[in-house]
Amino acid sequence: MAPTPAPAERRAPPRLVLTQLCRDFPAGAETVRVLDQIDLVIEPGEMVAIIGASGSGKSTLMNILGCLDRPSSGTYVIGDRATSGLAPDELAELRREHFGFIFQRYHLLPDLSAQANAEVPAIYAGQRPADRRLRSADLLGRLGMSERLTYRPGQLSGGQQQRVSIARALMNGGEIVLADEPTGALDSTSGEEVMRILKGLHAEGHTVLVVTHDAKVAEHCSRVFEIKDGRIIGDRAGQGVGEVAPPGSVGLARASRTGFSAALDRLTEAFAMAVLSMLAHKLRTFLTMLGIIIGIASVVCVVALGEGSRQKVIKSISAIGTNTLNIRTGSGFGDQRSAAVRTLNVADAKVLAREPYVDSVTPVVQTTVTVRYRQIAVNAQVSGVGAQYFRVNGVGLAAGRFFDQASVDAIDQSVVIDDNSLTTLFGGDRAAAIGKVILLGSVPARVIGVAQKTSGAFGGPGDTLSIYMPYTAVNARMLGTTILRSITVRTTDTTDNTVAEQAITTLLTKRHGAKDFFIINFDTIRETINATTQTLVLLISVIAAISLIVGGIGVMNITIVSVTERTGEIGVRMAVGARQNDIMEQFLIEAILVCLIGGVIGILTALAFGGLFSLISSDFKLIYSLSSIIWAFTCSTLIGVVFGFLPARAAARLDPVVALARE
Repeated sequence: MAPTPAPAERRAPPRLVLTQLCRDFPAGAETVRVLDQIDLVIEPGEMVAIIGASGSGKSTLMNILGCLDRPSSGTYVIGDRATSGLAPDELAELRREHFGFIFQRYHLLPDLSAQANAEVPAIYAGQRPADRRLRSADLLGRLGMSERLTYRPGQLSGGQQQRVSIARALMNGGEIVLADEPTGALDSTSGEEVMRILKGLHAEGHTVLVVTHDAKVAEHCSRVFEIKDGRIIGDRAGQGVGEVAPPGSVGLARASRTGFSAALDRLTEAFAMAVLSMLAHKLRTFLTMLGIIIGIASVVCVVALGEGSRQKVIKSISAIGTNTLNIRTGSGFGDQRSAAVRTLNVADAKVLAREPYVDSVTPVVQTTVTVRYRQIAVNAQVSGVGAQYFRVNGVGLAAGRFFDQASVDAIDQSVVIDDNSLTTLFGGDRAAAIGKVILLGSVPARVIGVAQKTSGAFGGPGDTLSIYMPYTAVNARMLGTTILRSITVRTTDTTDNTVAEQAITTLLTKRHGAKDFFIINFDTIRETINATTQTLVLLISVIAAISLIVGGIGVMNITIVSVTERTGEIGVRMAVGARQNDIMEQFLIEAILVCLIGGVIGILTALAFGGLFSLISSDFKLIYSLSSIIWAFTCSTLIGVVFGFLPARAAARLDPVVALARE
């Protein structure tokens, strides 16, 4: 069995000493002195009232006593610590460890329950969740709030809210309780009950400081300081209990817990508050997310569109073989002298077929004629090709057979038709097409095969009717020439197309005595299209990224608005001991959450768009990249960090007393 833990150490409240303390505030070009040469000593366990009219400086004095504000000159010593040289987080530690605040307007956080409000100081003090739940329930129970632990401030009366405020003040021990007009917003019955509670706390050993303008309230205290125009003008005994309670009877002070688990508790609390804030302002949160959603969805869709386009083009090129070289007459596309070049011939094709880097070769000639079958007459492109044409270009057979080398050598008038010709001439009936005779101009030809439907290069044949016939028959029966229009070479799989292109150029230049041809390297075209597509994707992605930046600016603006709207909440958290990092974490987490959720919705929107697009278009689809999705998600996180940092830092640097005054 684990040993029983030792009881928490009881601590006496520290002695408060103010010496020659002044507080000045700027007023245009001048300076107004609100506190002037204050000398004050408050002993541990006293119940003290500071009384004065409005504008006398009593609230400013209380703010300095509670380390919410700093003096302009003079000294303030808490125990043995002078506050003048302390950093903001060190002052927060003093507020967290020694002070408990009871405000006139309660300053409860509206989105939290009564118990959660009471627990806030303990979160920043690093108490374990189970411990702080037990202590908050005990404190609220002692104050008659056991039945309303889950109620939110809006569901409580003024007196009940003030009791929650008292429980919060005592959560970390509350050695020194600072009550600013604790009965000012209450009816007389509730006011008397609050004063009874404060006197009970004094009896337990707490130092109680009550700031009030009501002389009747002040008389409950054992000592009354009167302040006027920033100076202490009176120090007298009150009608309350005159005896100072022994320091040893002060309530239990929960020791602060540090380390990873305490930091994790604070982070969890910041996360919960961020979620509550987002849910409390759903429309504003959604509109903030909208810029992120559009930006992320745009980036993911653009990359997917680019990849889909690239792969479609590559697939189209692959249909004719990416290891294919097309040799044509002339110096390039549009060369008007290409028709006069008569050196590209069948002998060139036969020589190339013997090269070790060549897989297959086909001569190509073309002409356009009127094709007739029964009452149907249409224009079609007749391609005179070799027996290896279908292997070179990766054309499959749908029905019948391809012509062979014997048919080429015999100048056979047999043809293979494409899918468009099959549909136009034979209504798409493959069986009906095989063996039929059609007229190509005045030349009869027998259909022996139907080629599979293919997209072809660069988008396919479109509406063109293509008919394939041995090039010997086309030259002899239609063109009356032996000159070739082009030669298509398919290289072996182990050959680099660029090397093969150079070898062919050298060989044919030597045979022709001049370079009167040009070569189309489809592998180079593929690489060029690939590079161009990537460039376009990059360009459009940059445009989409701009929308992300715009969305980030929107996040920053809304975070600034949120900081402004919740300045009072920030002040309350600082008053109960929140560090600057605690405040920064809360608002930074909110900005990151907005961007993360917006990023997820943006990615889902992009995926939904892709699904919808695939229903509309059957021959094209978006191809999503996991890397682009990860990149987009990372961007949304970074946007939350970058654009949420400045408003979060601004919130963390707010002066507690100024923040509370904006409530």
